Amino acid sequence: MTATDISPPRRRAPARRVRARRGDLFWIYLFIVPGMVLTAMFVFYPMGASWYFSLTQWNGFSDAKSFVGLANYRELLGDGMFWGSFGRSMVFVLIGVPLRVALALVLAIVLNNIIRGRLSTFFRTVFFLPVMAAASVIGVVLTFVLSPSNGPIAVFLESTGLTDAPVEFLSDPQLALWSALLLHTWKNFGMTLIYWLAALQTVPSEYYEAAEVDGAGAVQQLIKITLPILIPFAVIIVILTANENLHAFALIQALTGGGPYYSSEVVEVYIFRTAFAPDAAGGVPRLGYASAAGCFFGLATLLIALLQAWALKLVADQRARLDR
Repeated sequence: MTATDISPPRRRAPARRVRARRGDLFWIYLFIVPGMVLTAMFVFYPMGASWYFSLTQWNGFSDAKSFVGLANYRELLGDGMFWGSFGRSMVFVLIGVPLRVALALVLAIVLNNIIRGRLSTFFRTVFFLPVMAAASVIGVVLTFVLSPSNGPIAVFLESTGLTDAPVEFLSDPQLALWSALLLHTWKNFGMTLIYWLAALQTVPSEYYEAAEVDGAGAVQQLIKITLPILIPFAVIIVILTANENLHAFALIQALTGGGPYYSSEVVEVYIFRTAFAPDAAGGVPRLGYASAAGCFFGLATLLIALLQAWALKLVADQRARLDR
């Protein structure tokens, strides 16, 4: 048998593999296309449209649009109402995130190392249940629970003598924002708890066993073993929690609608009020101006995410140097 007699089979085998690979890629792309189409329709197109609308003066209901360039952004920079709502959103990040992350870490350590078995499962379920409920539904229910007239909290406080008068948690300008922040923390606390519990599972048990042999106590094991290993996870959890705290629209809109006197109005509620509420701009909705506020807020949150990613890289580099 000559070389020419055996050459064709050798050439057909790679061709069959190429055709099979193309067939696999065809089915892969076929299943990806619907997701990409939906993403383009409901994510990319609205993003692009928002940037376009932010350069126009438009009420959102008529076909008449006038291009105003960066006028909306210039007006936004001098809008005290916007900056007030922006500051309240930062309160949710600068105070709400450390509070939630720290409390969830403490509880996760307790449930992972101290309380075990069915009791631990029970507490994990109890804290995670509010996460599964819709924020708008929880907000409506809590308005009745915290009602100063006949809500169970008000009745309990007065019956026990803790207060002389009903506490207006949601209608007092001094309390509304902090009440919303605490309720938002409670509602999403279980998610941060699950993050920490998952991170604690990555700590090798051999480290604890070796530490016990060396005579290290529980506190020393926590400081020397657990916390250093959790630092990279902490940065990721902080990023996720901060992103979640910046999107508290549903709960606040159901609880207070941004009131009283805009005292609990965060940026998302401000955008909604400006775009759709009848009292915006003397009764005329301003969807173009609201789009500019949304785009500006999106850039600000992107900057926060980039800073947190930079912090994560610094932590990773520091840990790599320590491992050497």
